[in-house]
Amino acid sequence: MFVLALIVVHHECVELRQLVYLDAVVRHGGFTRAAEHLRVAQPAVSVQIRRLEAEVGARLLHRTTRTVALTHAGELVLGRARRAMAELDAIRDELAGLSGGLLGRVRIGAIQALDPFDLPAALAAFHRRHPAVELALSSGALRRLLDGLDHGALDLAIGPMPPGLPARYARTPLFTDELVLVTAPDHVLAGTDPLPMAALRDEPFVCLPADSGLRAILDRLAAEAGFTPRVPFETSHLPRLRDLAAHGLGVALVARSVAEAAGPPVAAHTVDPGPQLRPVGLLHRTDTALGAAAEACRSFLARWMARTDLPGPTGTDEDHRP
Repeated sequence: MFVLALIVVHHECVELRQLVYLDAVVRHGGFTRAAEHLRVAQPAVSVQIRRLEAEVGARLLHRTTRTVALTHAGELVLGRARRAMAELDAIRDELAGLSGGLLGRVRIGAIQALDPFDLPAALAAFHRRHPAVELALSSGALRRLLDGLDHGALDLAIGPMPPGLPARYARTPLFTDELVLVTAPDHVLAGTDPLPMAALRDEPFVCLPADSGLRAILDRLAAEAGFTPRVPFETSHLPRLRDLAAHGLGVALVARSVAEAAGPPVAAHTVDPGPQLRPVGLLHRTDTALGAAAEACRSFLARWMARTDLPGPTGTDEDHRP
């Protein structure tokens, strides 16, 4: 269980309002916009932040005439504060659930390519079962999703579960995807399957940015084959990798579901050595209790994926849904 005393410091009590104000200043990039969001006067925000800094005994924000940025101490305080606020939300959700229907808000982050998991259909079925629960869905690479969990901006994340994933993330497996190499159909290696990574030493690659999990896998496979991949083309849009490869801009490493999606024709190759299997699952922080709504959503999505006889997304979930 969390401890709200950051929250007793120097014999003073940090107020929840001060933590909310700090969170708003960072989220909105300044005191003026934070005050507008909170619907209070700007001096009130400034006063509460100064009091918070005095009570924790550290400067939390670097201030300039244009921007604000967290200090190292500010990052520590805000990370714990967001988890504390998430705990309070969880308490409210659970208390609301005692009175009847499930209430609350669930913030979910997901990677872009999730086939064969039909997330929109699953969320629609969950919403039909729990219409009072609000759902907020965002997308991003694994590192961005983990940052969202760490800073209390997300309740659940759906993404890869690499071997080195820290133990602070609880894992609920959903499915295992296969990564394949994609080239243009007229590429000189288009007929080679499986395709050895060593044969791609002199080939250009198209990939996600350097901080993505997919890029880390590409770098590892290339290193094992004795070279560093040359990546002259980057995109943050995962399905776009397939299209870039189809037009001959480079070789792409993508999920098989992406390779088989509609679009310009491509040649898909099993990786040698391979196959490259990537487990994908639901993630959340082990040290932050999920609210009743978030736990219900996590359990529902896991059961949804475990079923093999699911009807189409337009059906009802009375008899067939998890």
